[in-house]
Amino acid sequence: MSSYTVRKTPGDTAWFRHDRFGMFIHWGLYAMPARHEWVKCYEKIPEETYDRYFRYFDPDLYDPREWARTAKAAGMKYAVITTKHHEGFCMFDSQYTDYKCTNTPAGRDLVREFVDAFRAEGLRIGFYYSLIDWHHPDFPIDIHHPRRDDPDAFEQNQGRDIRKYALYMRNQVRELLTNYGKIDILWFDWSYPDQHGGPGREWMRGKGRNEWESDALIALARELQPGIIIDNRADVEQDLWTPEQYQVSDWVRHRETGEYVTWEACQTFSGSWGYHRDESTWKSPEMLIRMLVNTVSCGGNLLMNVGPTSRGEFDSRAKAALSVFEKWMHANSRSIYGCTMAEPDILPSLPRDCRYTQREDGSRLYVHLFAYPFGHLLLPGMAGRVAYAQFLHDGSEILMTEGRVDHFSEGAARGDDLLVLNLPPVKPDTPVPVIELFLK
Repeated sequence: MSSYTVRKTPGDTAWFRHDRFGMFIHWGLYAMPARHEWVKCYEKIPEETYDRYFRYFDPDLYDPREWARTAKAAGMKYAVITTKHHEGFCMFDSQYTDYKCTNTPAGRDLVREFVDAFRAEGLRIGFYYSLIDWHHPDFPIDIHHPRRDDPDAFEQNQGRDIRKYALYMRNQVRELLTNYGKIDILWFDWSYPDQHGGPGREWMRGKGRNEWESDALIALARELQPGIIIDNRADVEQDLWTPEQYQVSDWVRHRETGEYVTWEACQTFSGSWGYHRDESTWKSPEMLIRMLVNTVSCGGNLLMNVGPTSRGEFDSRAKAALSVFEKWMHANSRSIYGCTMAEPDILPSLPRDCRYTQREDGSRLYVHLFAYPFGHLLLPGMAGRVAYAQFLHDGSEILMTEGRVDHFSEGAARGDDLLVLNLPPVKPDTPVPVIELFLK
């Protein structure tokens, strides 16, 4: 078994740390302007202008069964959907607001259809719920609010009551965790208690644990769904640390205790979470696979985001990116599921431009080749520890020597503890080849 001890949390994270790979889905009215999910904030769009998206939202091509099949084919084991993003629009039939999908031309509960379809494919269910709400009349104006720069912003803010808004959130979370069966993950987003508007605008205070009444919100969630996984973004430590849009180089640790924590990198295929028609920084196949591998090699999960169009489809670029995972995971998922960071005594042998993952039971070690070496792969310290080696994608044997590189050249590597893997000259046709080592 893995020697790493992970910090104990209130929820059940055992399945989560085994499954390793999930789909994030950012979908809402912002798919219609198709200029980033923060378009209402960035462009300071007034409510009466933004309402046109509400009036015309009609995802007539939405087929969550196809989404679920696509996610499953890509190797994803769970999915987290935005039930409400910062714009305040609800993708579910809430009794506490009229600003919801059932009151648009869509005319139906989109979250319910998502839950039914993904659950039918055996995928676990997660709900993203925004703590921010730029539509709710009691949500106080702050530095991220679309009305922040209005000349009468201070006057508009008078009478807004964050306590009423906190109650509204609890009511909606109760709906989400009561009306849709078992929910595995609750993904709150996000807190910024230390931010404010600067000189003269100190009243534009950020929001965190106290404003959200996070303790009551989380207590409610745990009462309704014992064992649920909750992230830390409500400004209260729970189960899940969530580094966003960057790649870590080591297992995320608790800031105070130094313990290993349960963590999940959330990433996008391009530079936007919501559908962005004109955004062009889409990641290459190699980068996508490396992100997944690098995350698991550091003991984490990857939550990979898709931003569907306003008509309810994954666009061609998203489908192409998901197909990259489908092809690679078909042959190489053994190096992801049930794997974690390699044991401390193995890590020093890691070759340059490679990443290790290791089965939780310690029986197999996976070498992911980010750069394909010529001729030989040298693993110092691994002599006598490997019973058999093969490429994972096709199960073809890789011959090994120990102690030295079997080559006539003077200066060939030597060492009593050296394991040498003899590689074919042509790189396998895959973004990241994987070598499977059966350990003694």
